[in-house]
This record gives sequence, structure tokens and C-alpha cells, in this order.
Amino acid sequence: MNNINEFMNILDLPKTIPVFPLSNFIMFPGTTVPLNIFEPRYLQMVNDSMKKHRMIGMIQPKKSGILKKPDLHEIGCIGKITSFNETEDGRILIILNGICRFKLNSEIETVKLYRECNVQYSDFTNDISKKSNEVNFSDLDLIMKNMEKFFKKQGYIVNLKDLEKKDLSQTINDLSMASPFSLEEKQILLESIDINTRKEKMEQILNNYIKDEFENTTIQ
Repeated sequence: MNNINEFMNILDLPKTIPVFPLSNFIMFPGTTVPLNIFEPRYLQMVNDSMKKHRMIGMIQPKKSGILKKPDLHEIGCIGKITSFNETEDGRILIILNGICRFKLNSEIETVKLYRECNVQYSDFTNDISKKSNEVNFSDLDLIMKNMEKFFKKQGYIVNLKDLEKKDLSQTINDLSMASPFSLEEKQILLESIDINTRKEKMEQILNNYIKDEFENTTIQ
């Protein structure tokens, strides 16, 4: 299956987008996620998006602000709806493919039920461009081993070998999204300027967990 980003140009991306501040969830470029939409405001958002560009901005809300309109992190990821199904009970099931990160410029005052923002993508052209990566799969050997240990420690059973069938950028992004890291750590990974920096930060996060586990084991 071709990466959806192969068919996109940064100039094709809308400058004004609906945003979905979904708690406990961070999407990365090149990843694919299923979403179950049931709140009226987000049902309206998806239906409106399907009539236009089929794109939604996923962004992590902060703990500050009011309950129904929390403050937002500055960096999120826009995704394109590639599958849309309505259920008999009024829900909408979609598949969202991550395309490119965005930076919030401003929020738009609107009478719509959902939130809209002006965004820019200029800092994240690498999310779409097909430039060769300086990282090789051999460089991920230690990350894969440590990630497997960390998954098992957290009670997750995964087959990381399947990730090696994907391209390098997608492997790192899939690991970033699927890992049982904290939301703060995942946001740090999302905001990493390029895939090489994301790989380095992932190593640092994993090393901190492994170091803490080692110290807790030996200080008995």
C-alpha cells in the first residue's frame, strides 16, 4: 500500500482546519488510526470535512483552560479521512491517515459546534518530502530490543518485526504512537524537528525507563 504522503504537496494542505482535541491520543505522520465518532460536535465536524477536503487536525488538549474548551498544544498532525461508515445508532466510523504536522497560528471564532484554527506547515516539509533518511534500519536494532522489553514490562504483546516491512520514517512514527510512553513524552516526539531527532529522543526516553528499572532492581 502506498503512503498517502506520496500524493500530497504541502501547498495542497488547507490553511484553516477543524481540530479534534482528543485527550490521551497523539497521531503521527504516516500512521493510520480508526476513530469512533459519536459526540454531536464531532459528527458535525466529520460531515463538514467530508464535503470539503476530508481533513481533520488531531491535537492534544492541555490541562489548562475551561473544560469544554481547553487550551491546545501548539503542534498537532493533520490527517485525511480514507474510510467513512455510518452506523444504525448514529455514530460514524472513520479511518484517518496522518499526513503532516502543523503549528497553530490562531483559533477562529465560529458558531459551529467544533473548533477551527488557522495553521501553518512550513516547519514540517520533511513529513511529506521523500528525501532519503540518514538513519538505517541497523541503527534501530537497540531501539527495537529495548522497546520490546518495555512493551513486555507494561503488559503489551506486540510483533515489532512487522514494522520492519515499512519504510524507516513510518517505522519510527508507528513506534512513537504505539509505545506506552506518557502523553508528554509522545508530544516531545511529535515536536521533534525531523525523523533523526525523533529517533534520538526515543532512545533517550527508552534509556531513562531502562535506567530507572535497573536502579529499582538493584537498590534492594
